[in-house]
Amino acid sequence: MENKKKNTLTIRVPEDLKSRIEKYSAMQGVSINQFALYAFTKELGELETNRYFARILRERNKQEILAGFDAIMEKIPKKEVPDWDKKR
Repeated sequence: MENKKKNTLTIRVPEDLKSRIEKYSAMQGVSINQFALYAFTKELGELETNRYFARILRERNKQEILAGFDAIMEKIPKKEVPDWDKKR
């Protein structure tokens, strides 16, 4: 079972960053703690995703990646491009 115990983390941030955090947390209508938790969680998720894909891409060569992409694209049915989606 995952540990749900809350922990305290004290960090020092530049005044400008603190002001920006206060501004955006107020705009979102949440506490500074809630906003910081969201921002940390979001950024960590992005870092973990980037690390995962970097590892996957290191294990394959460019031709293998492009061949896989082309194979997937071939499965998509060919349809007429709607007028609203055509280049002007």
